[in-house]
Amino acid sequence: SDEGIDILRSYAQVDIRLGLKPEEIISIIGDYEALVVRSQTQVSAKVIQAGEKLQVIARAGVSVDNIDIEEATRHGIVVVHAPTGNTISAAEHTIALMLSLARHIPQASATLKSGIWRRTEFMGIEVRNKTLGIIGLGNVGSEVARRARGLEMKLIAHDPFISVDHAHNLQVELVSLEQLLKESDFITLHLPLTKSTIVTPALVVAWIVIRLA
Repeated sequence: SDEGIDILRSYAQVDIRLGLKPEEIISIIGDYEALVVRSQTQVSAKVIQAGEKLQVIARAGVSVDNIDIEEATRHGIVVVHAPTGNTISAAEHTIALMLSLARHIPQASATLKSGIWRRTEFMGIEVRNKTLGIIGLGNVGSEVARRARGLEMKLIAHDPFISVDHAHNLQVELVSLEQLLKESDFITLHLPLTKSTIVTPALVVAWIVIRLA
């Protein structure tokens, strides 16, 4: 945002370079002590190696999977992010998508725009008393739980790094991934992309296919 850039400019010279190709970043990064990126910019090992003056790499957002953290660590470069930057927006968007699915809003909208009124076909279901399975009960997952609780949903979650006390405070029951897949009417994933989590979406999709078969 402009406000954030103004804050940075009160401490340092700030250059805004948008839409750069990887080779273009490599050609200029040697002049900078700090680099701020969004999700589409890949900060590869080659970029880091070319950044001879780099002291910090900042991700303007939650995930840092577009930054080679191991390479940055080898060069003594600090990697930071904004873990709560878009937490509320992501949680609200999750609830909006869930309600859209429950009420067939995309299909109903498309049908109505084509001049056809089929109200009974798109009644959908209430989410009240349905079970929401949350995979990843971190910042975003916790905010999703708070909002889903207001919709009177039953909440279960799988997250091996979250304490029972934290889940209890959110009125969420911690369960195994297998139990979550079996019991959930809706499933939402809020995970960083790591070697240990990369297969989780595939497992969820496979389970859904099995249930629908």
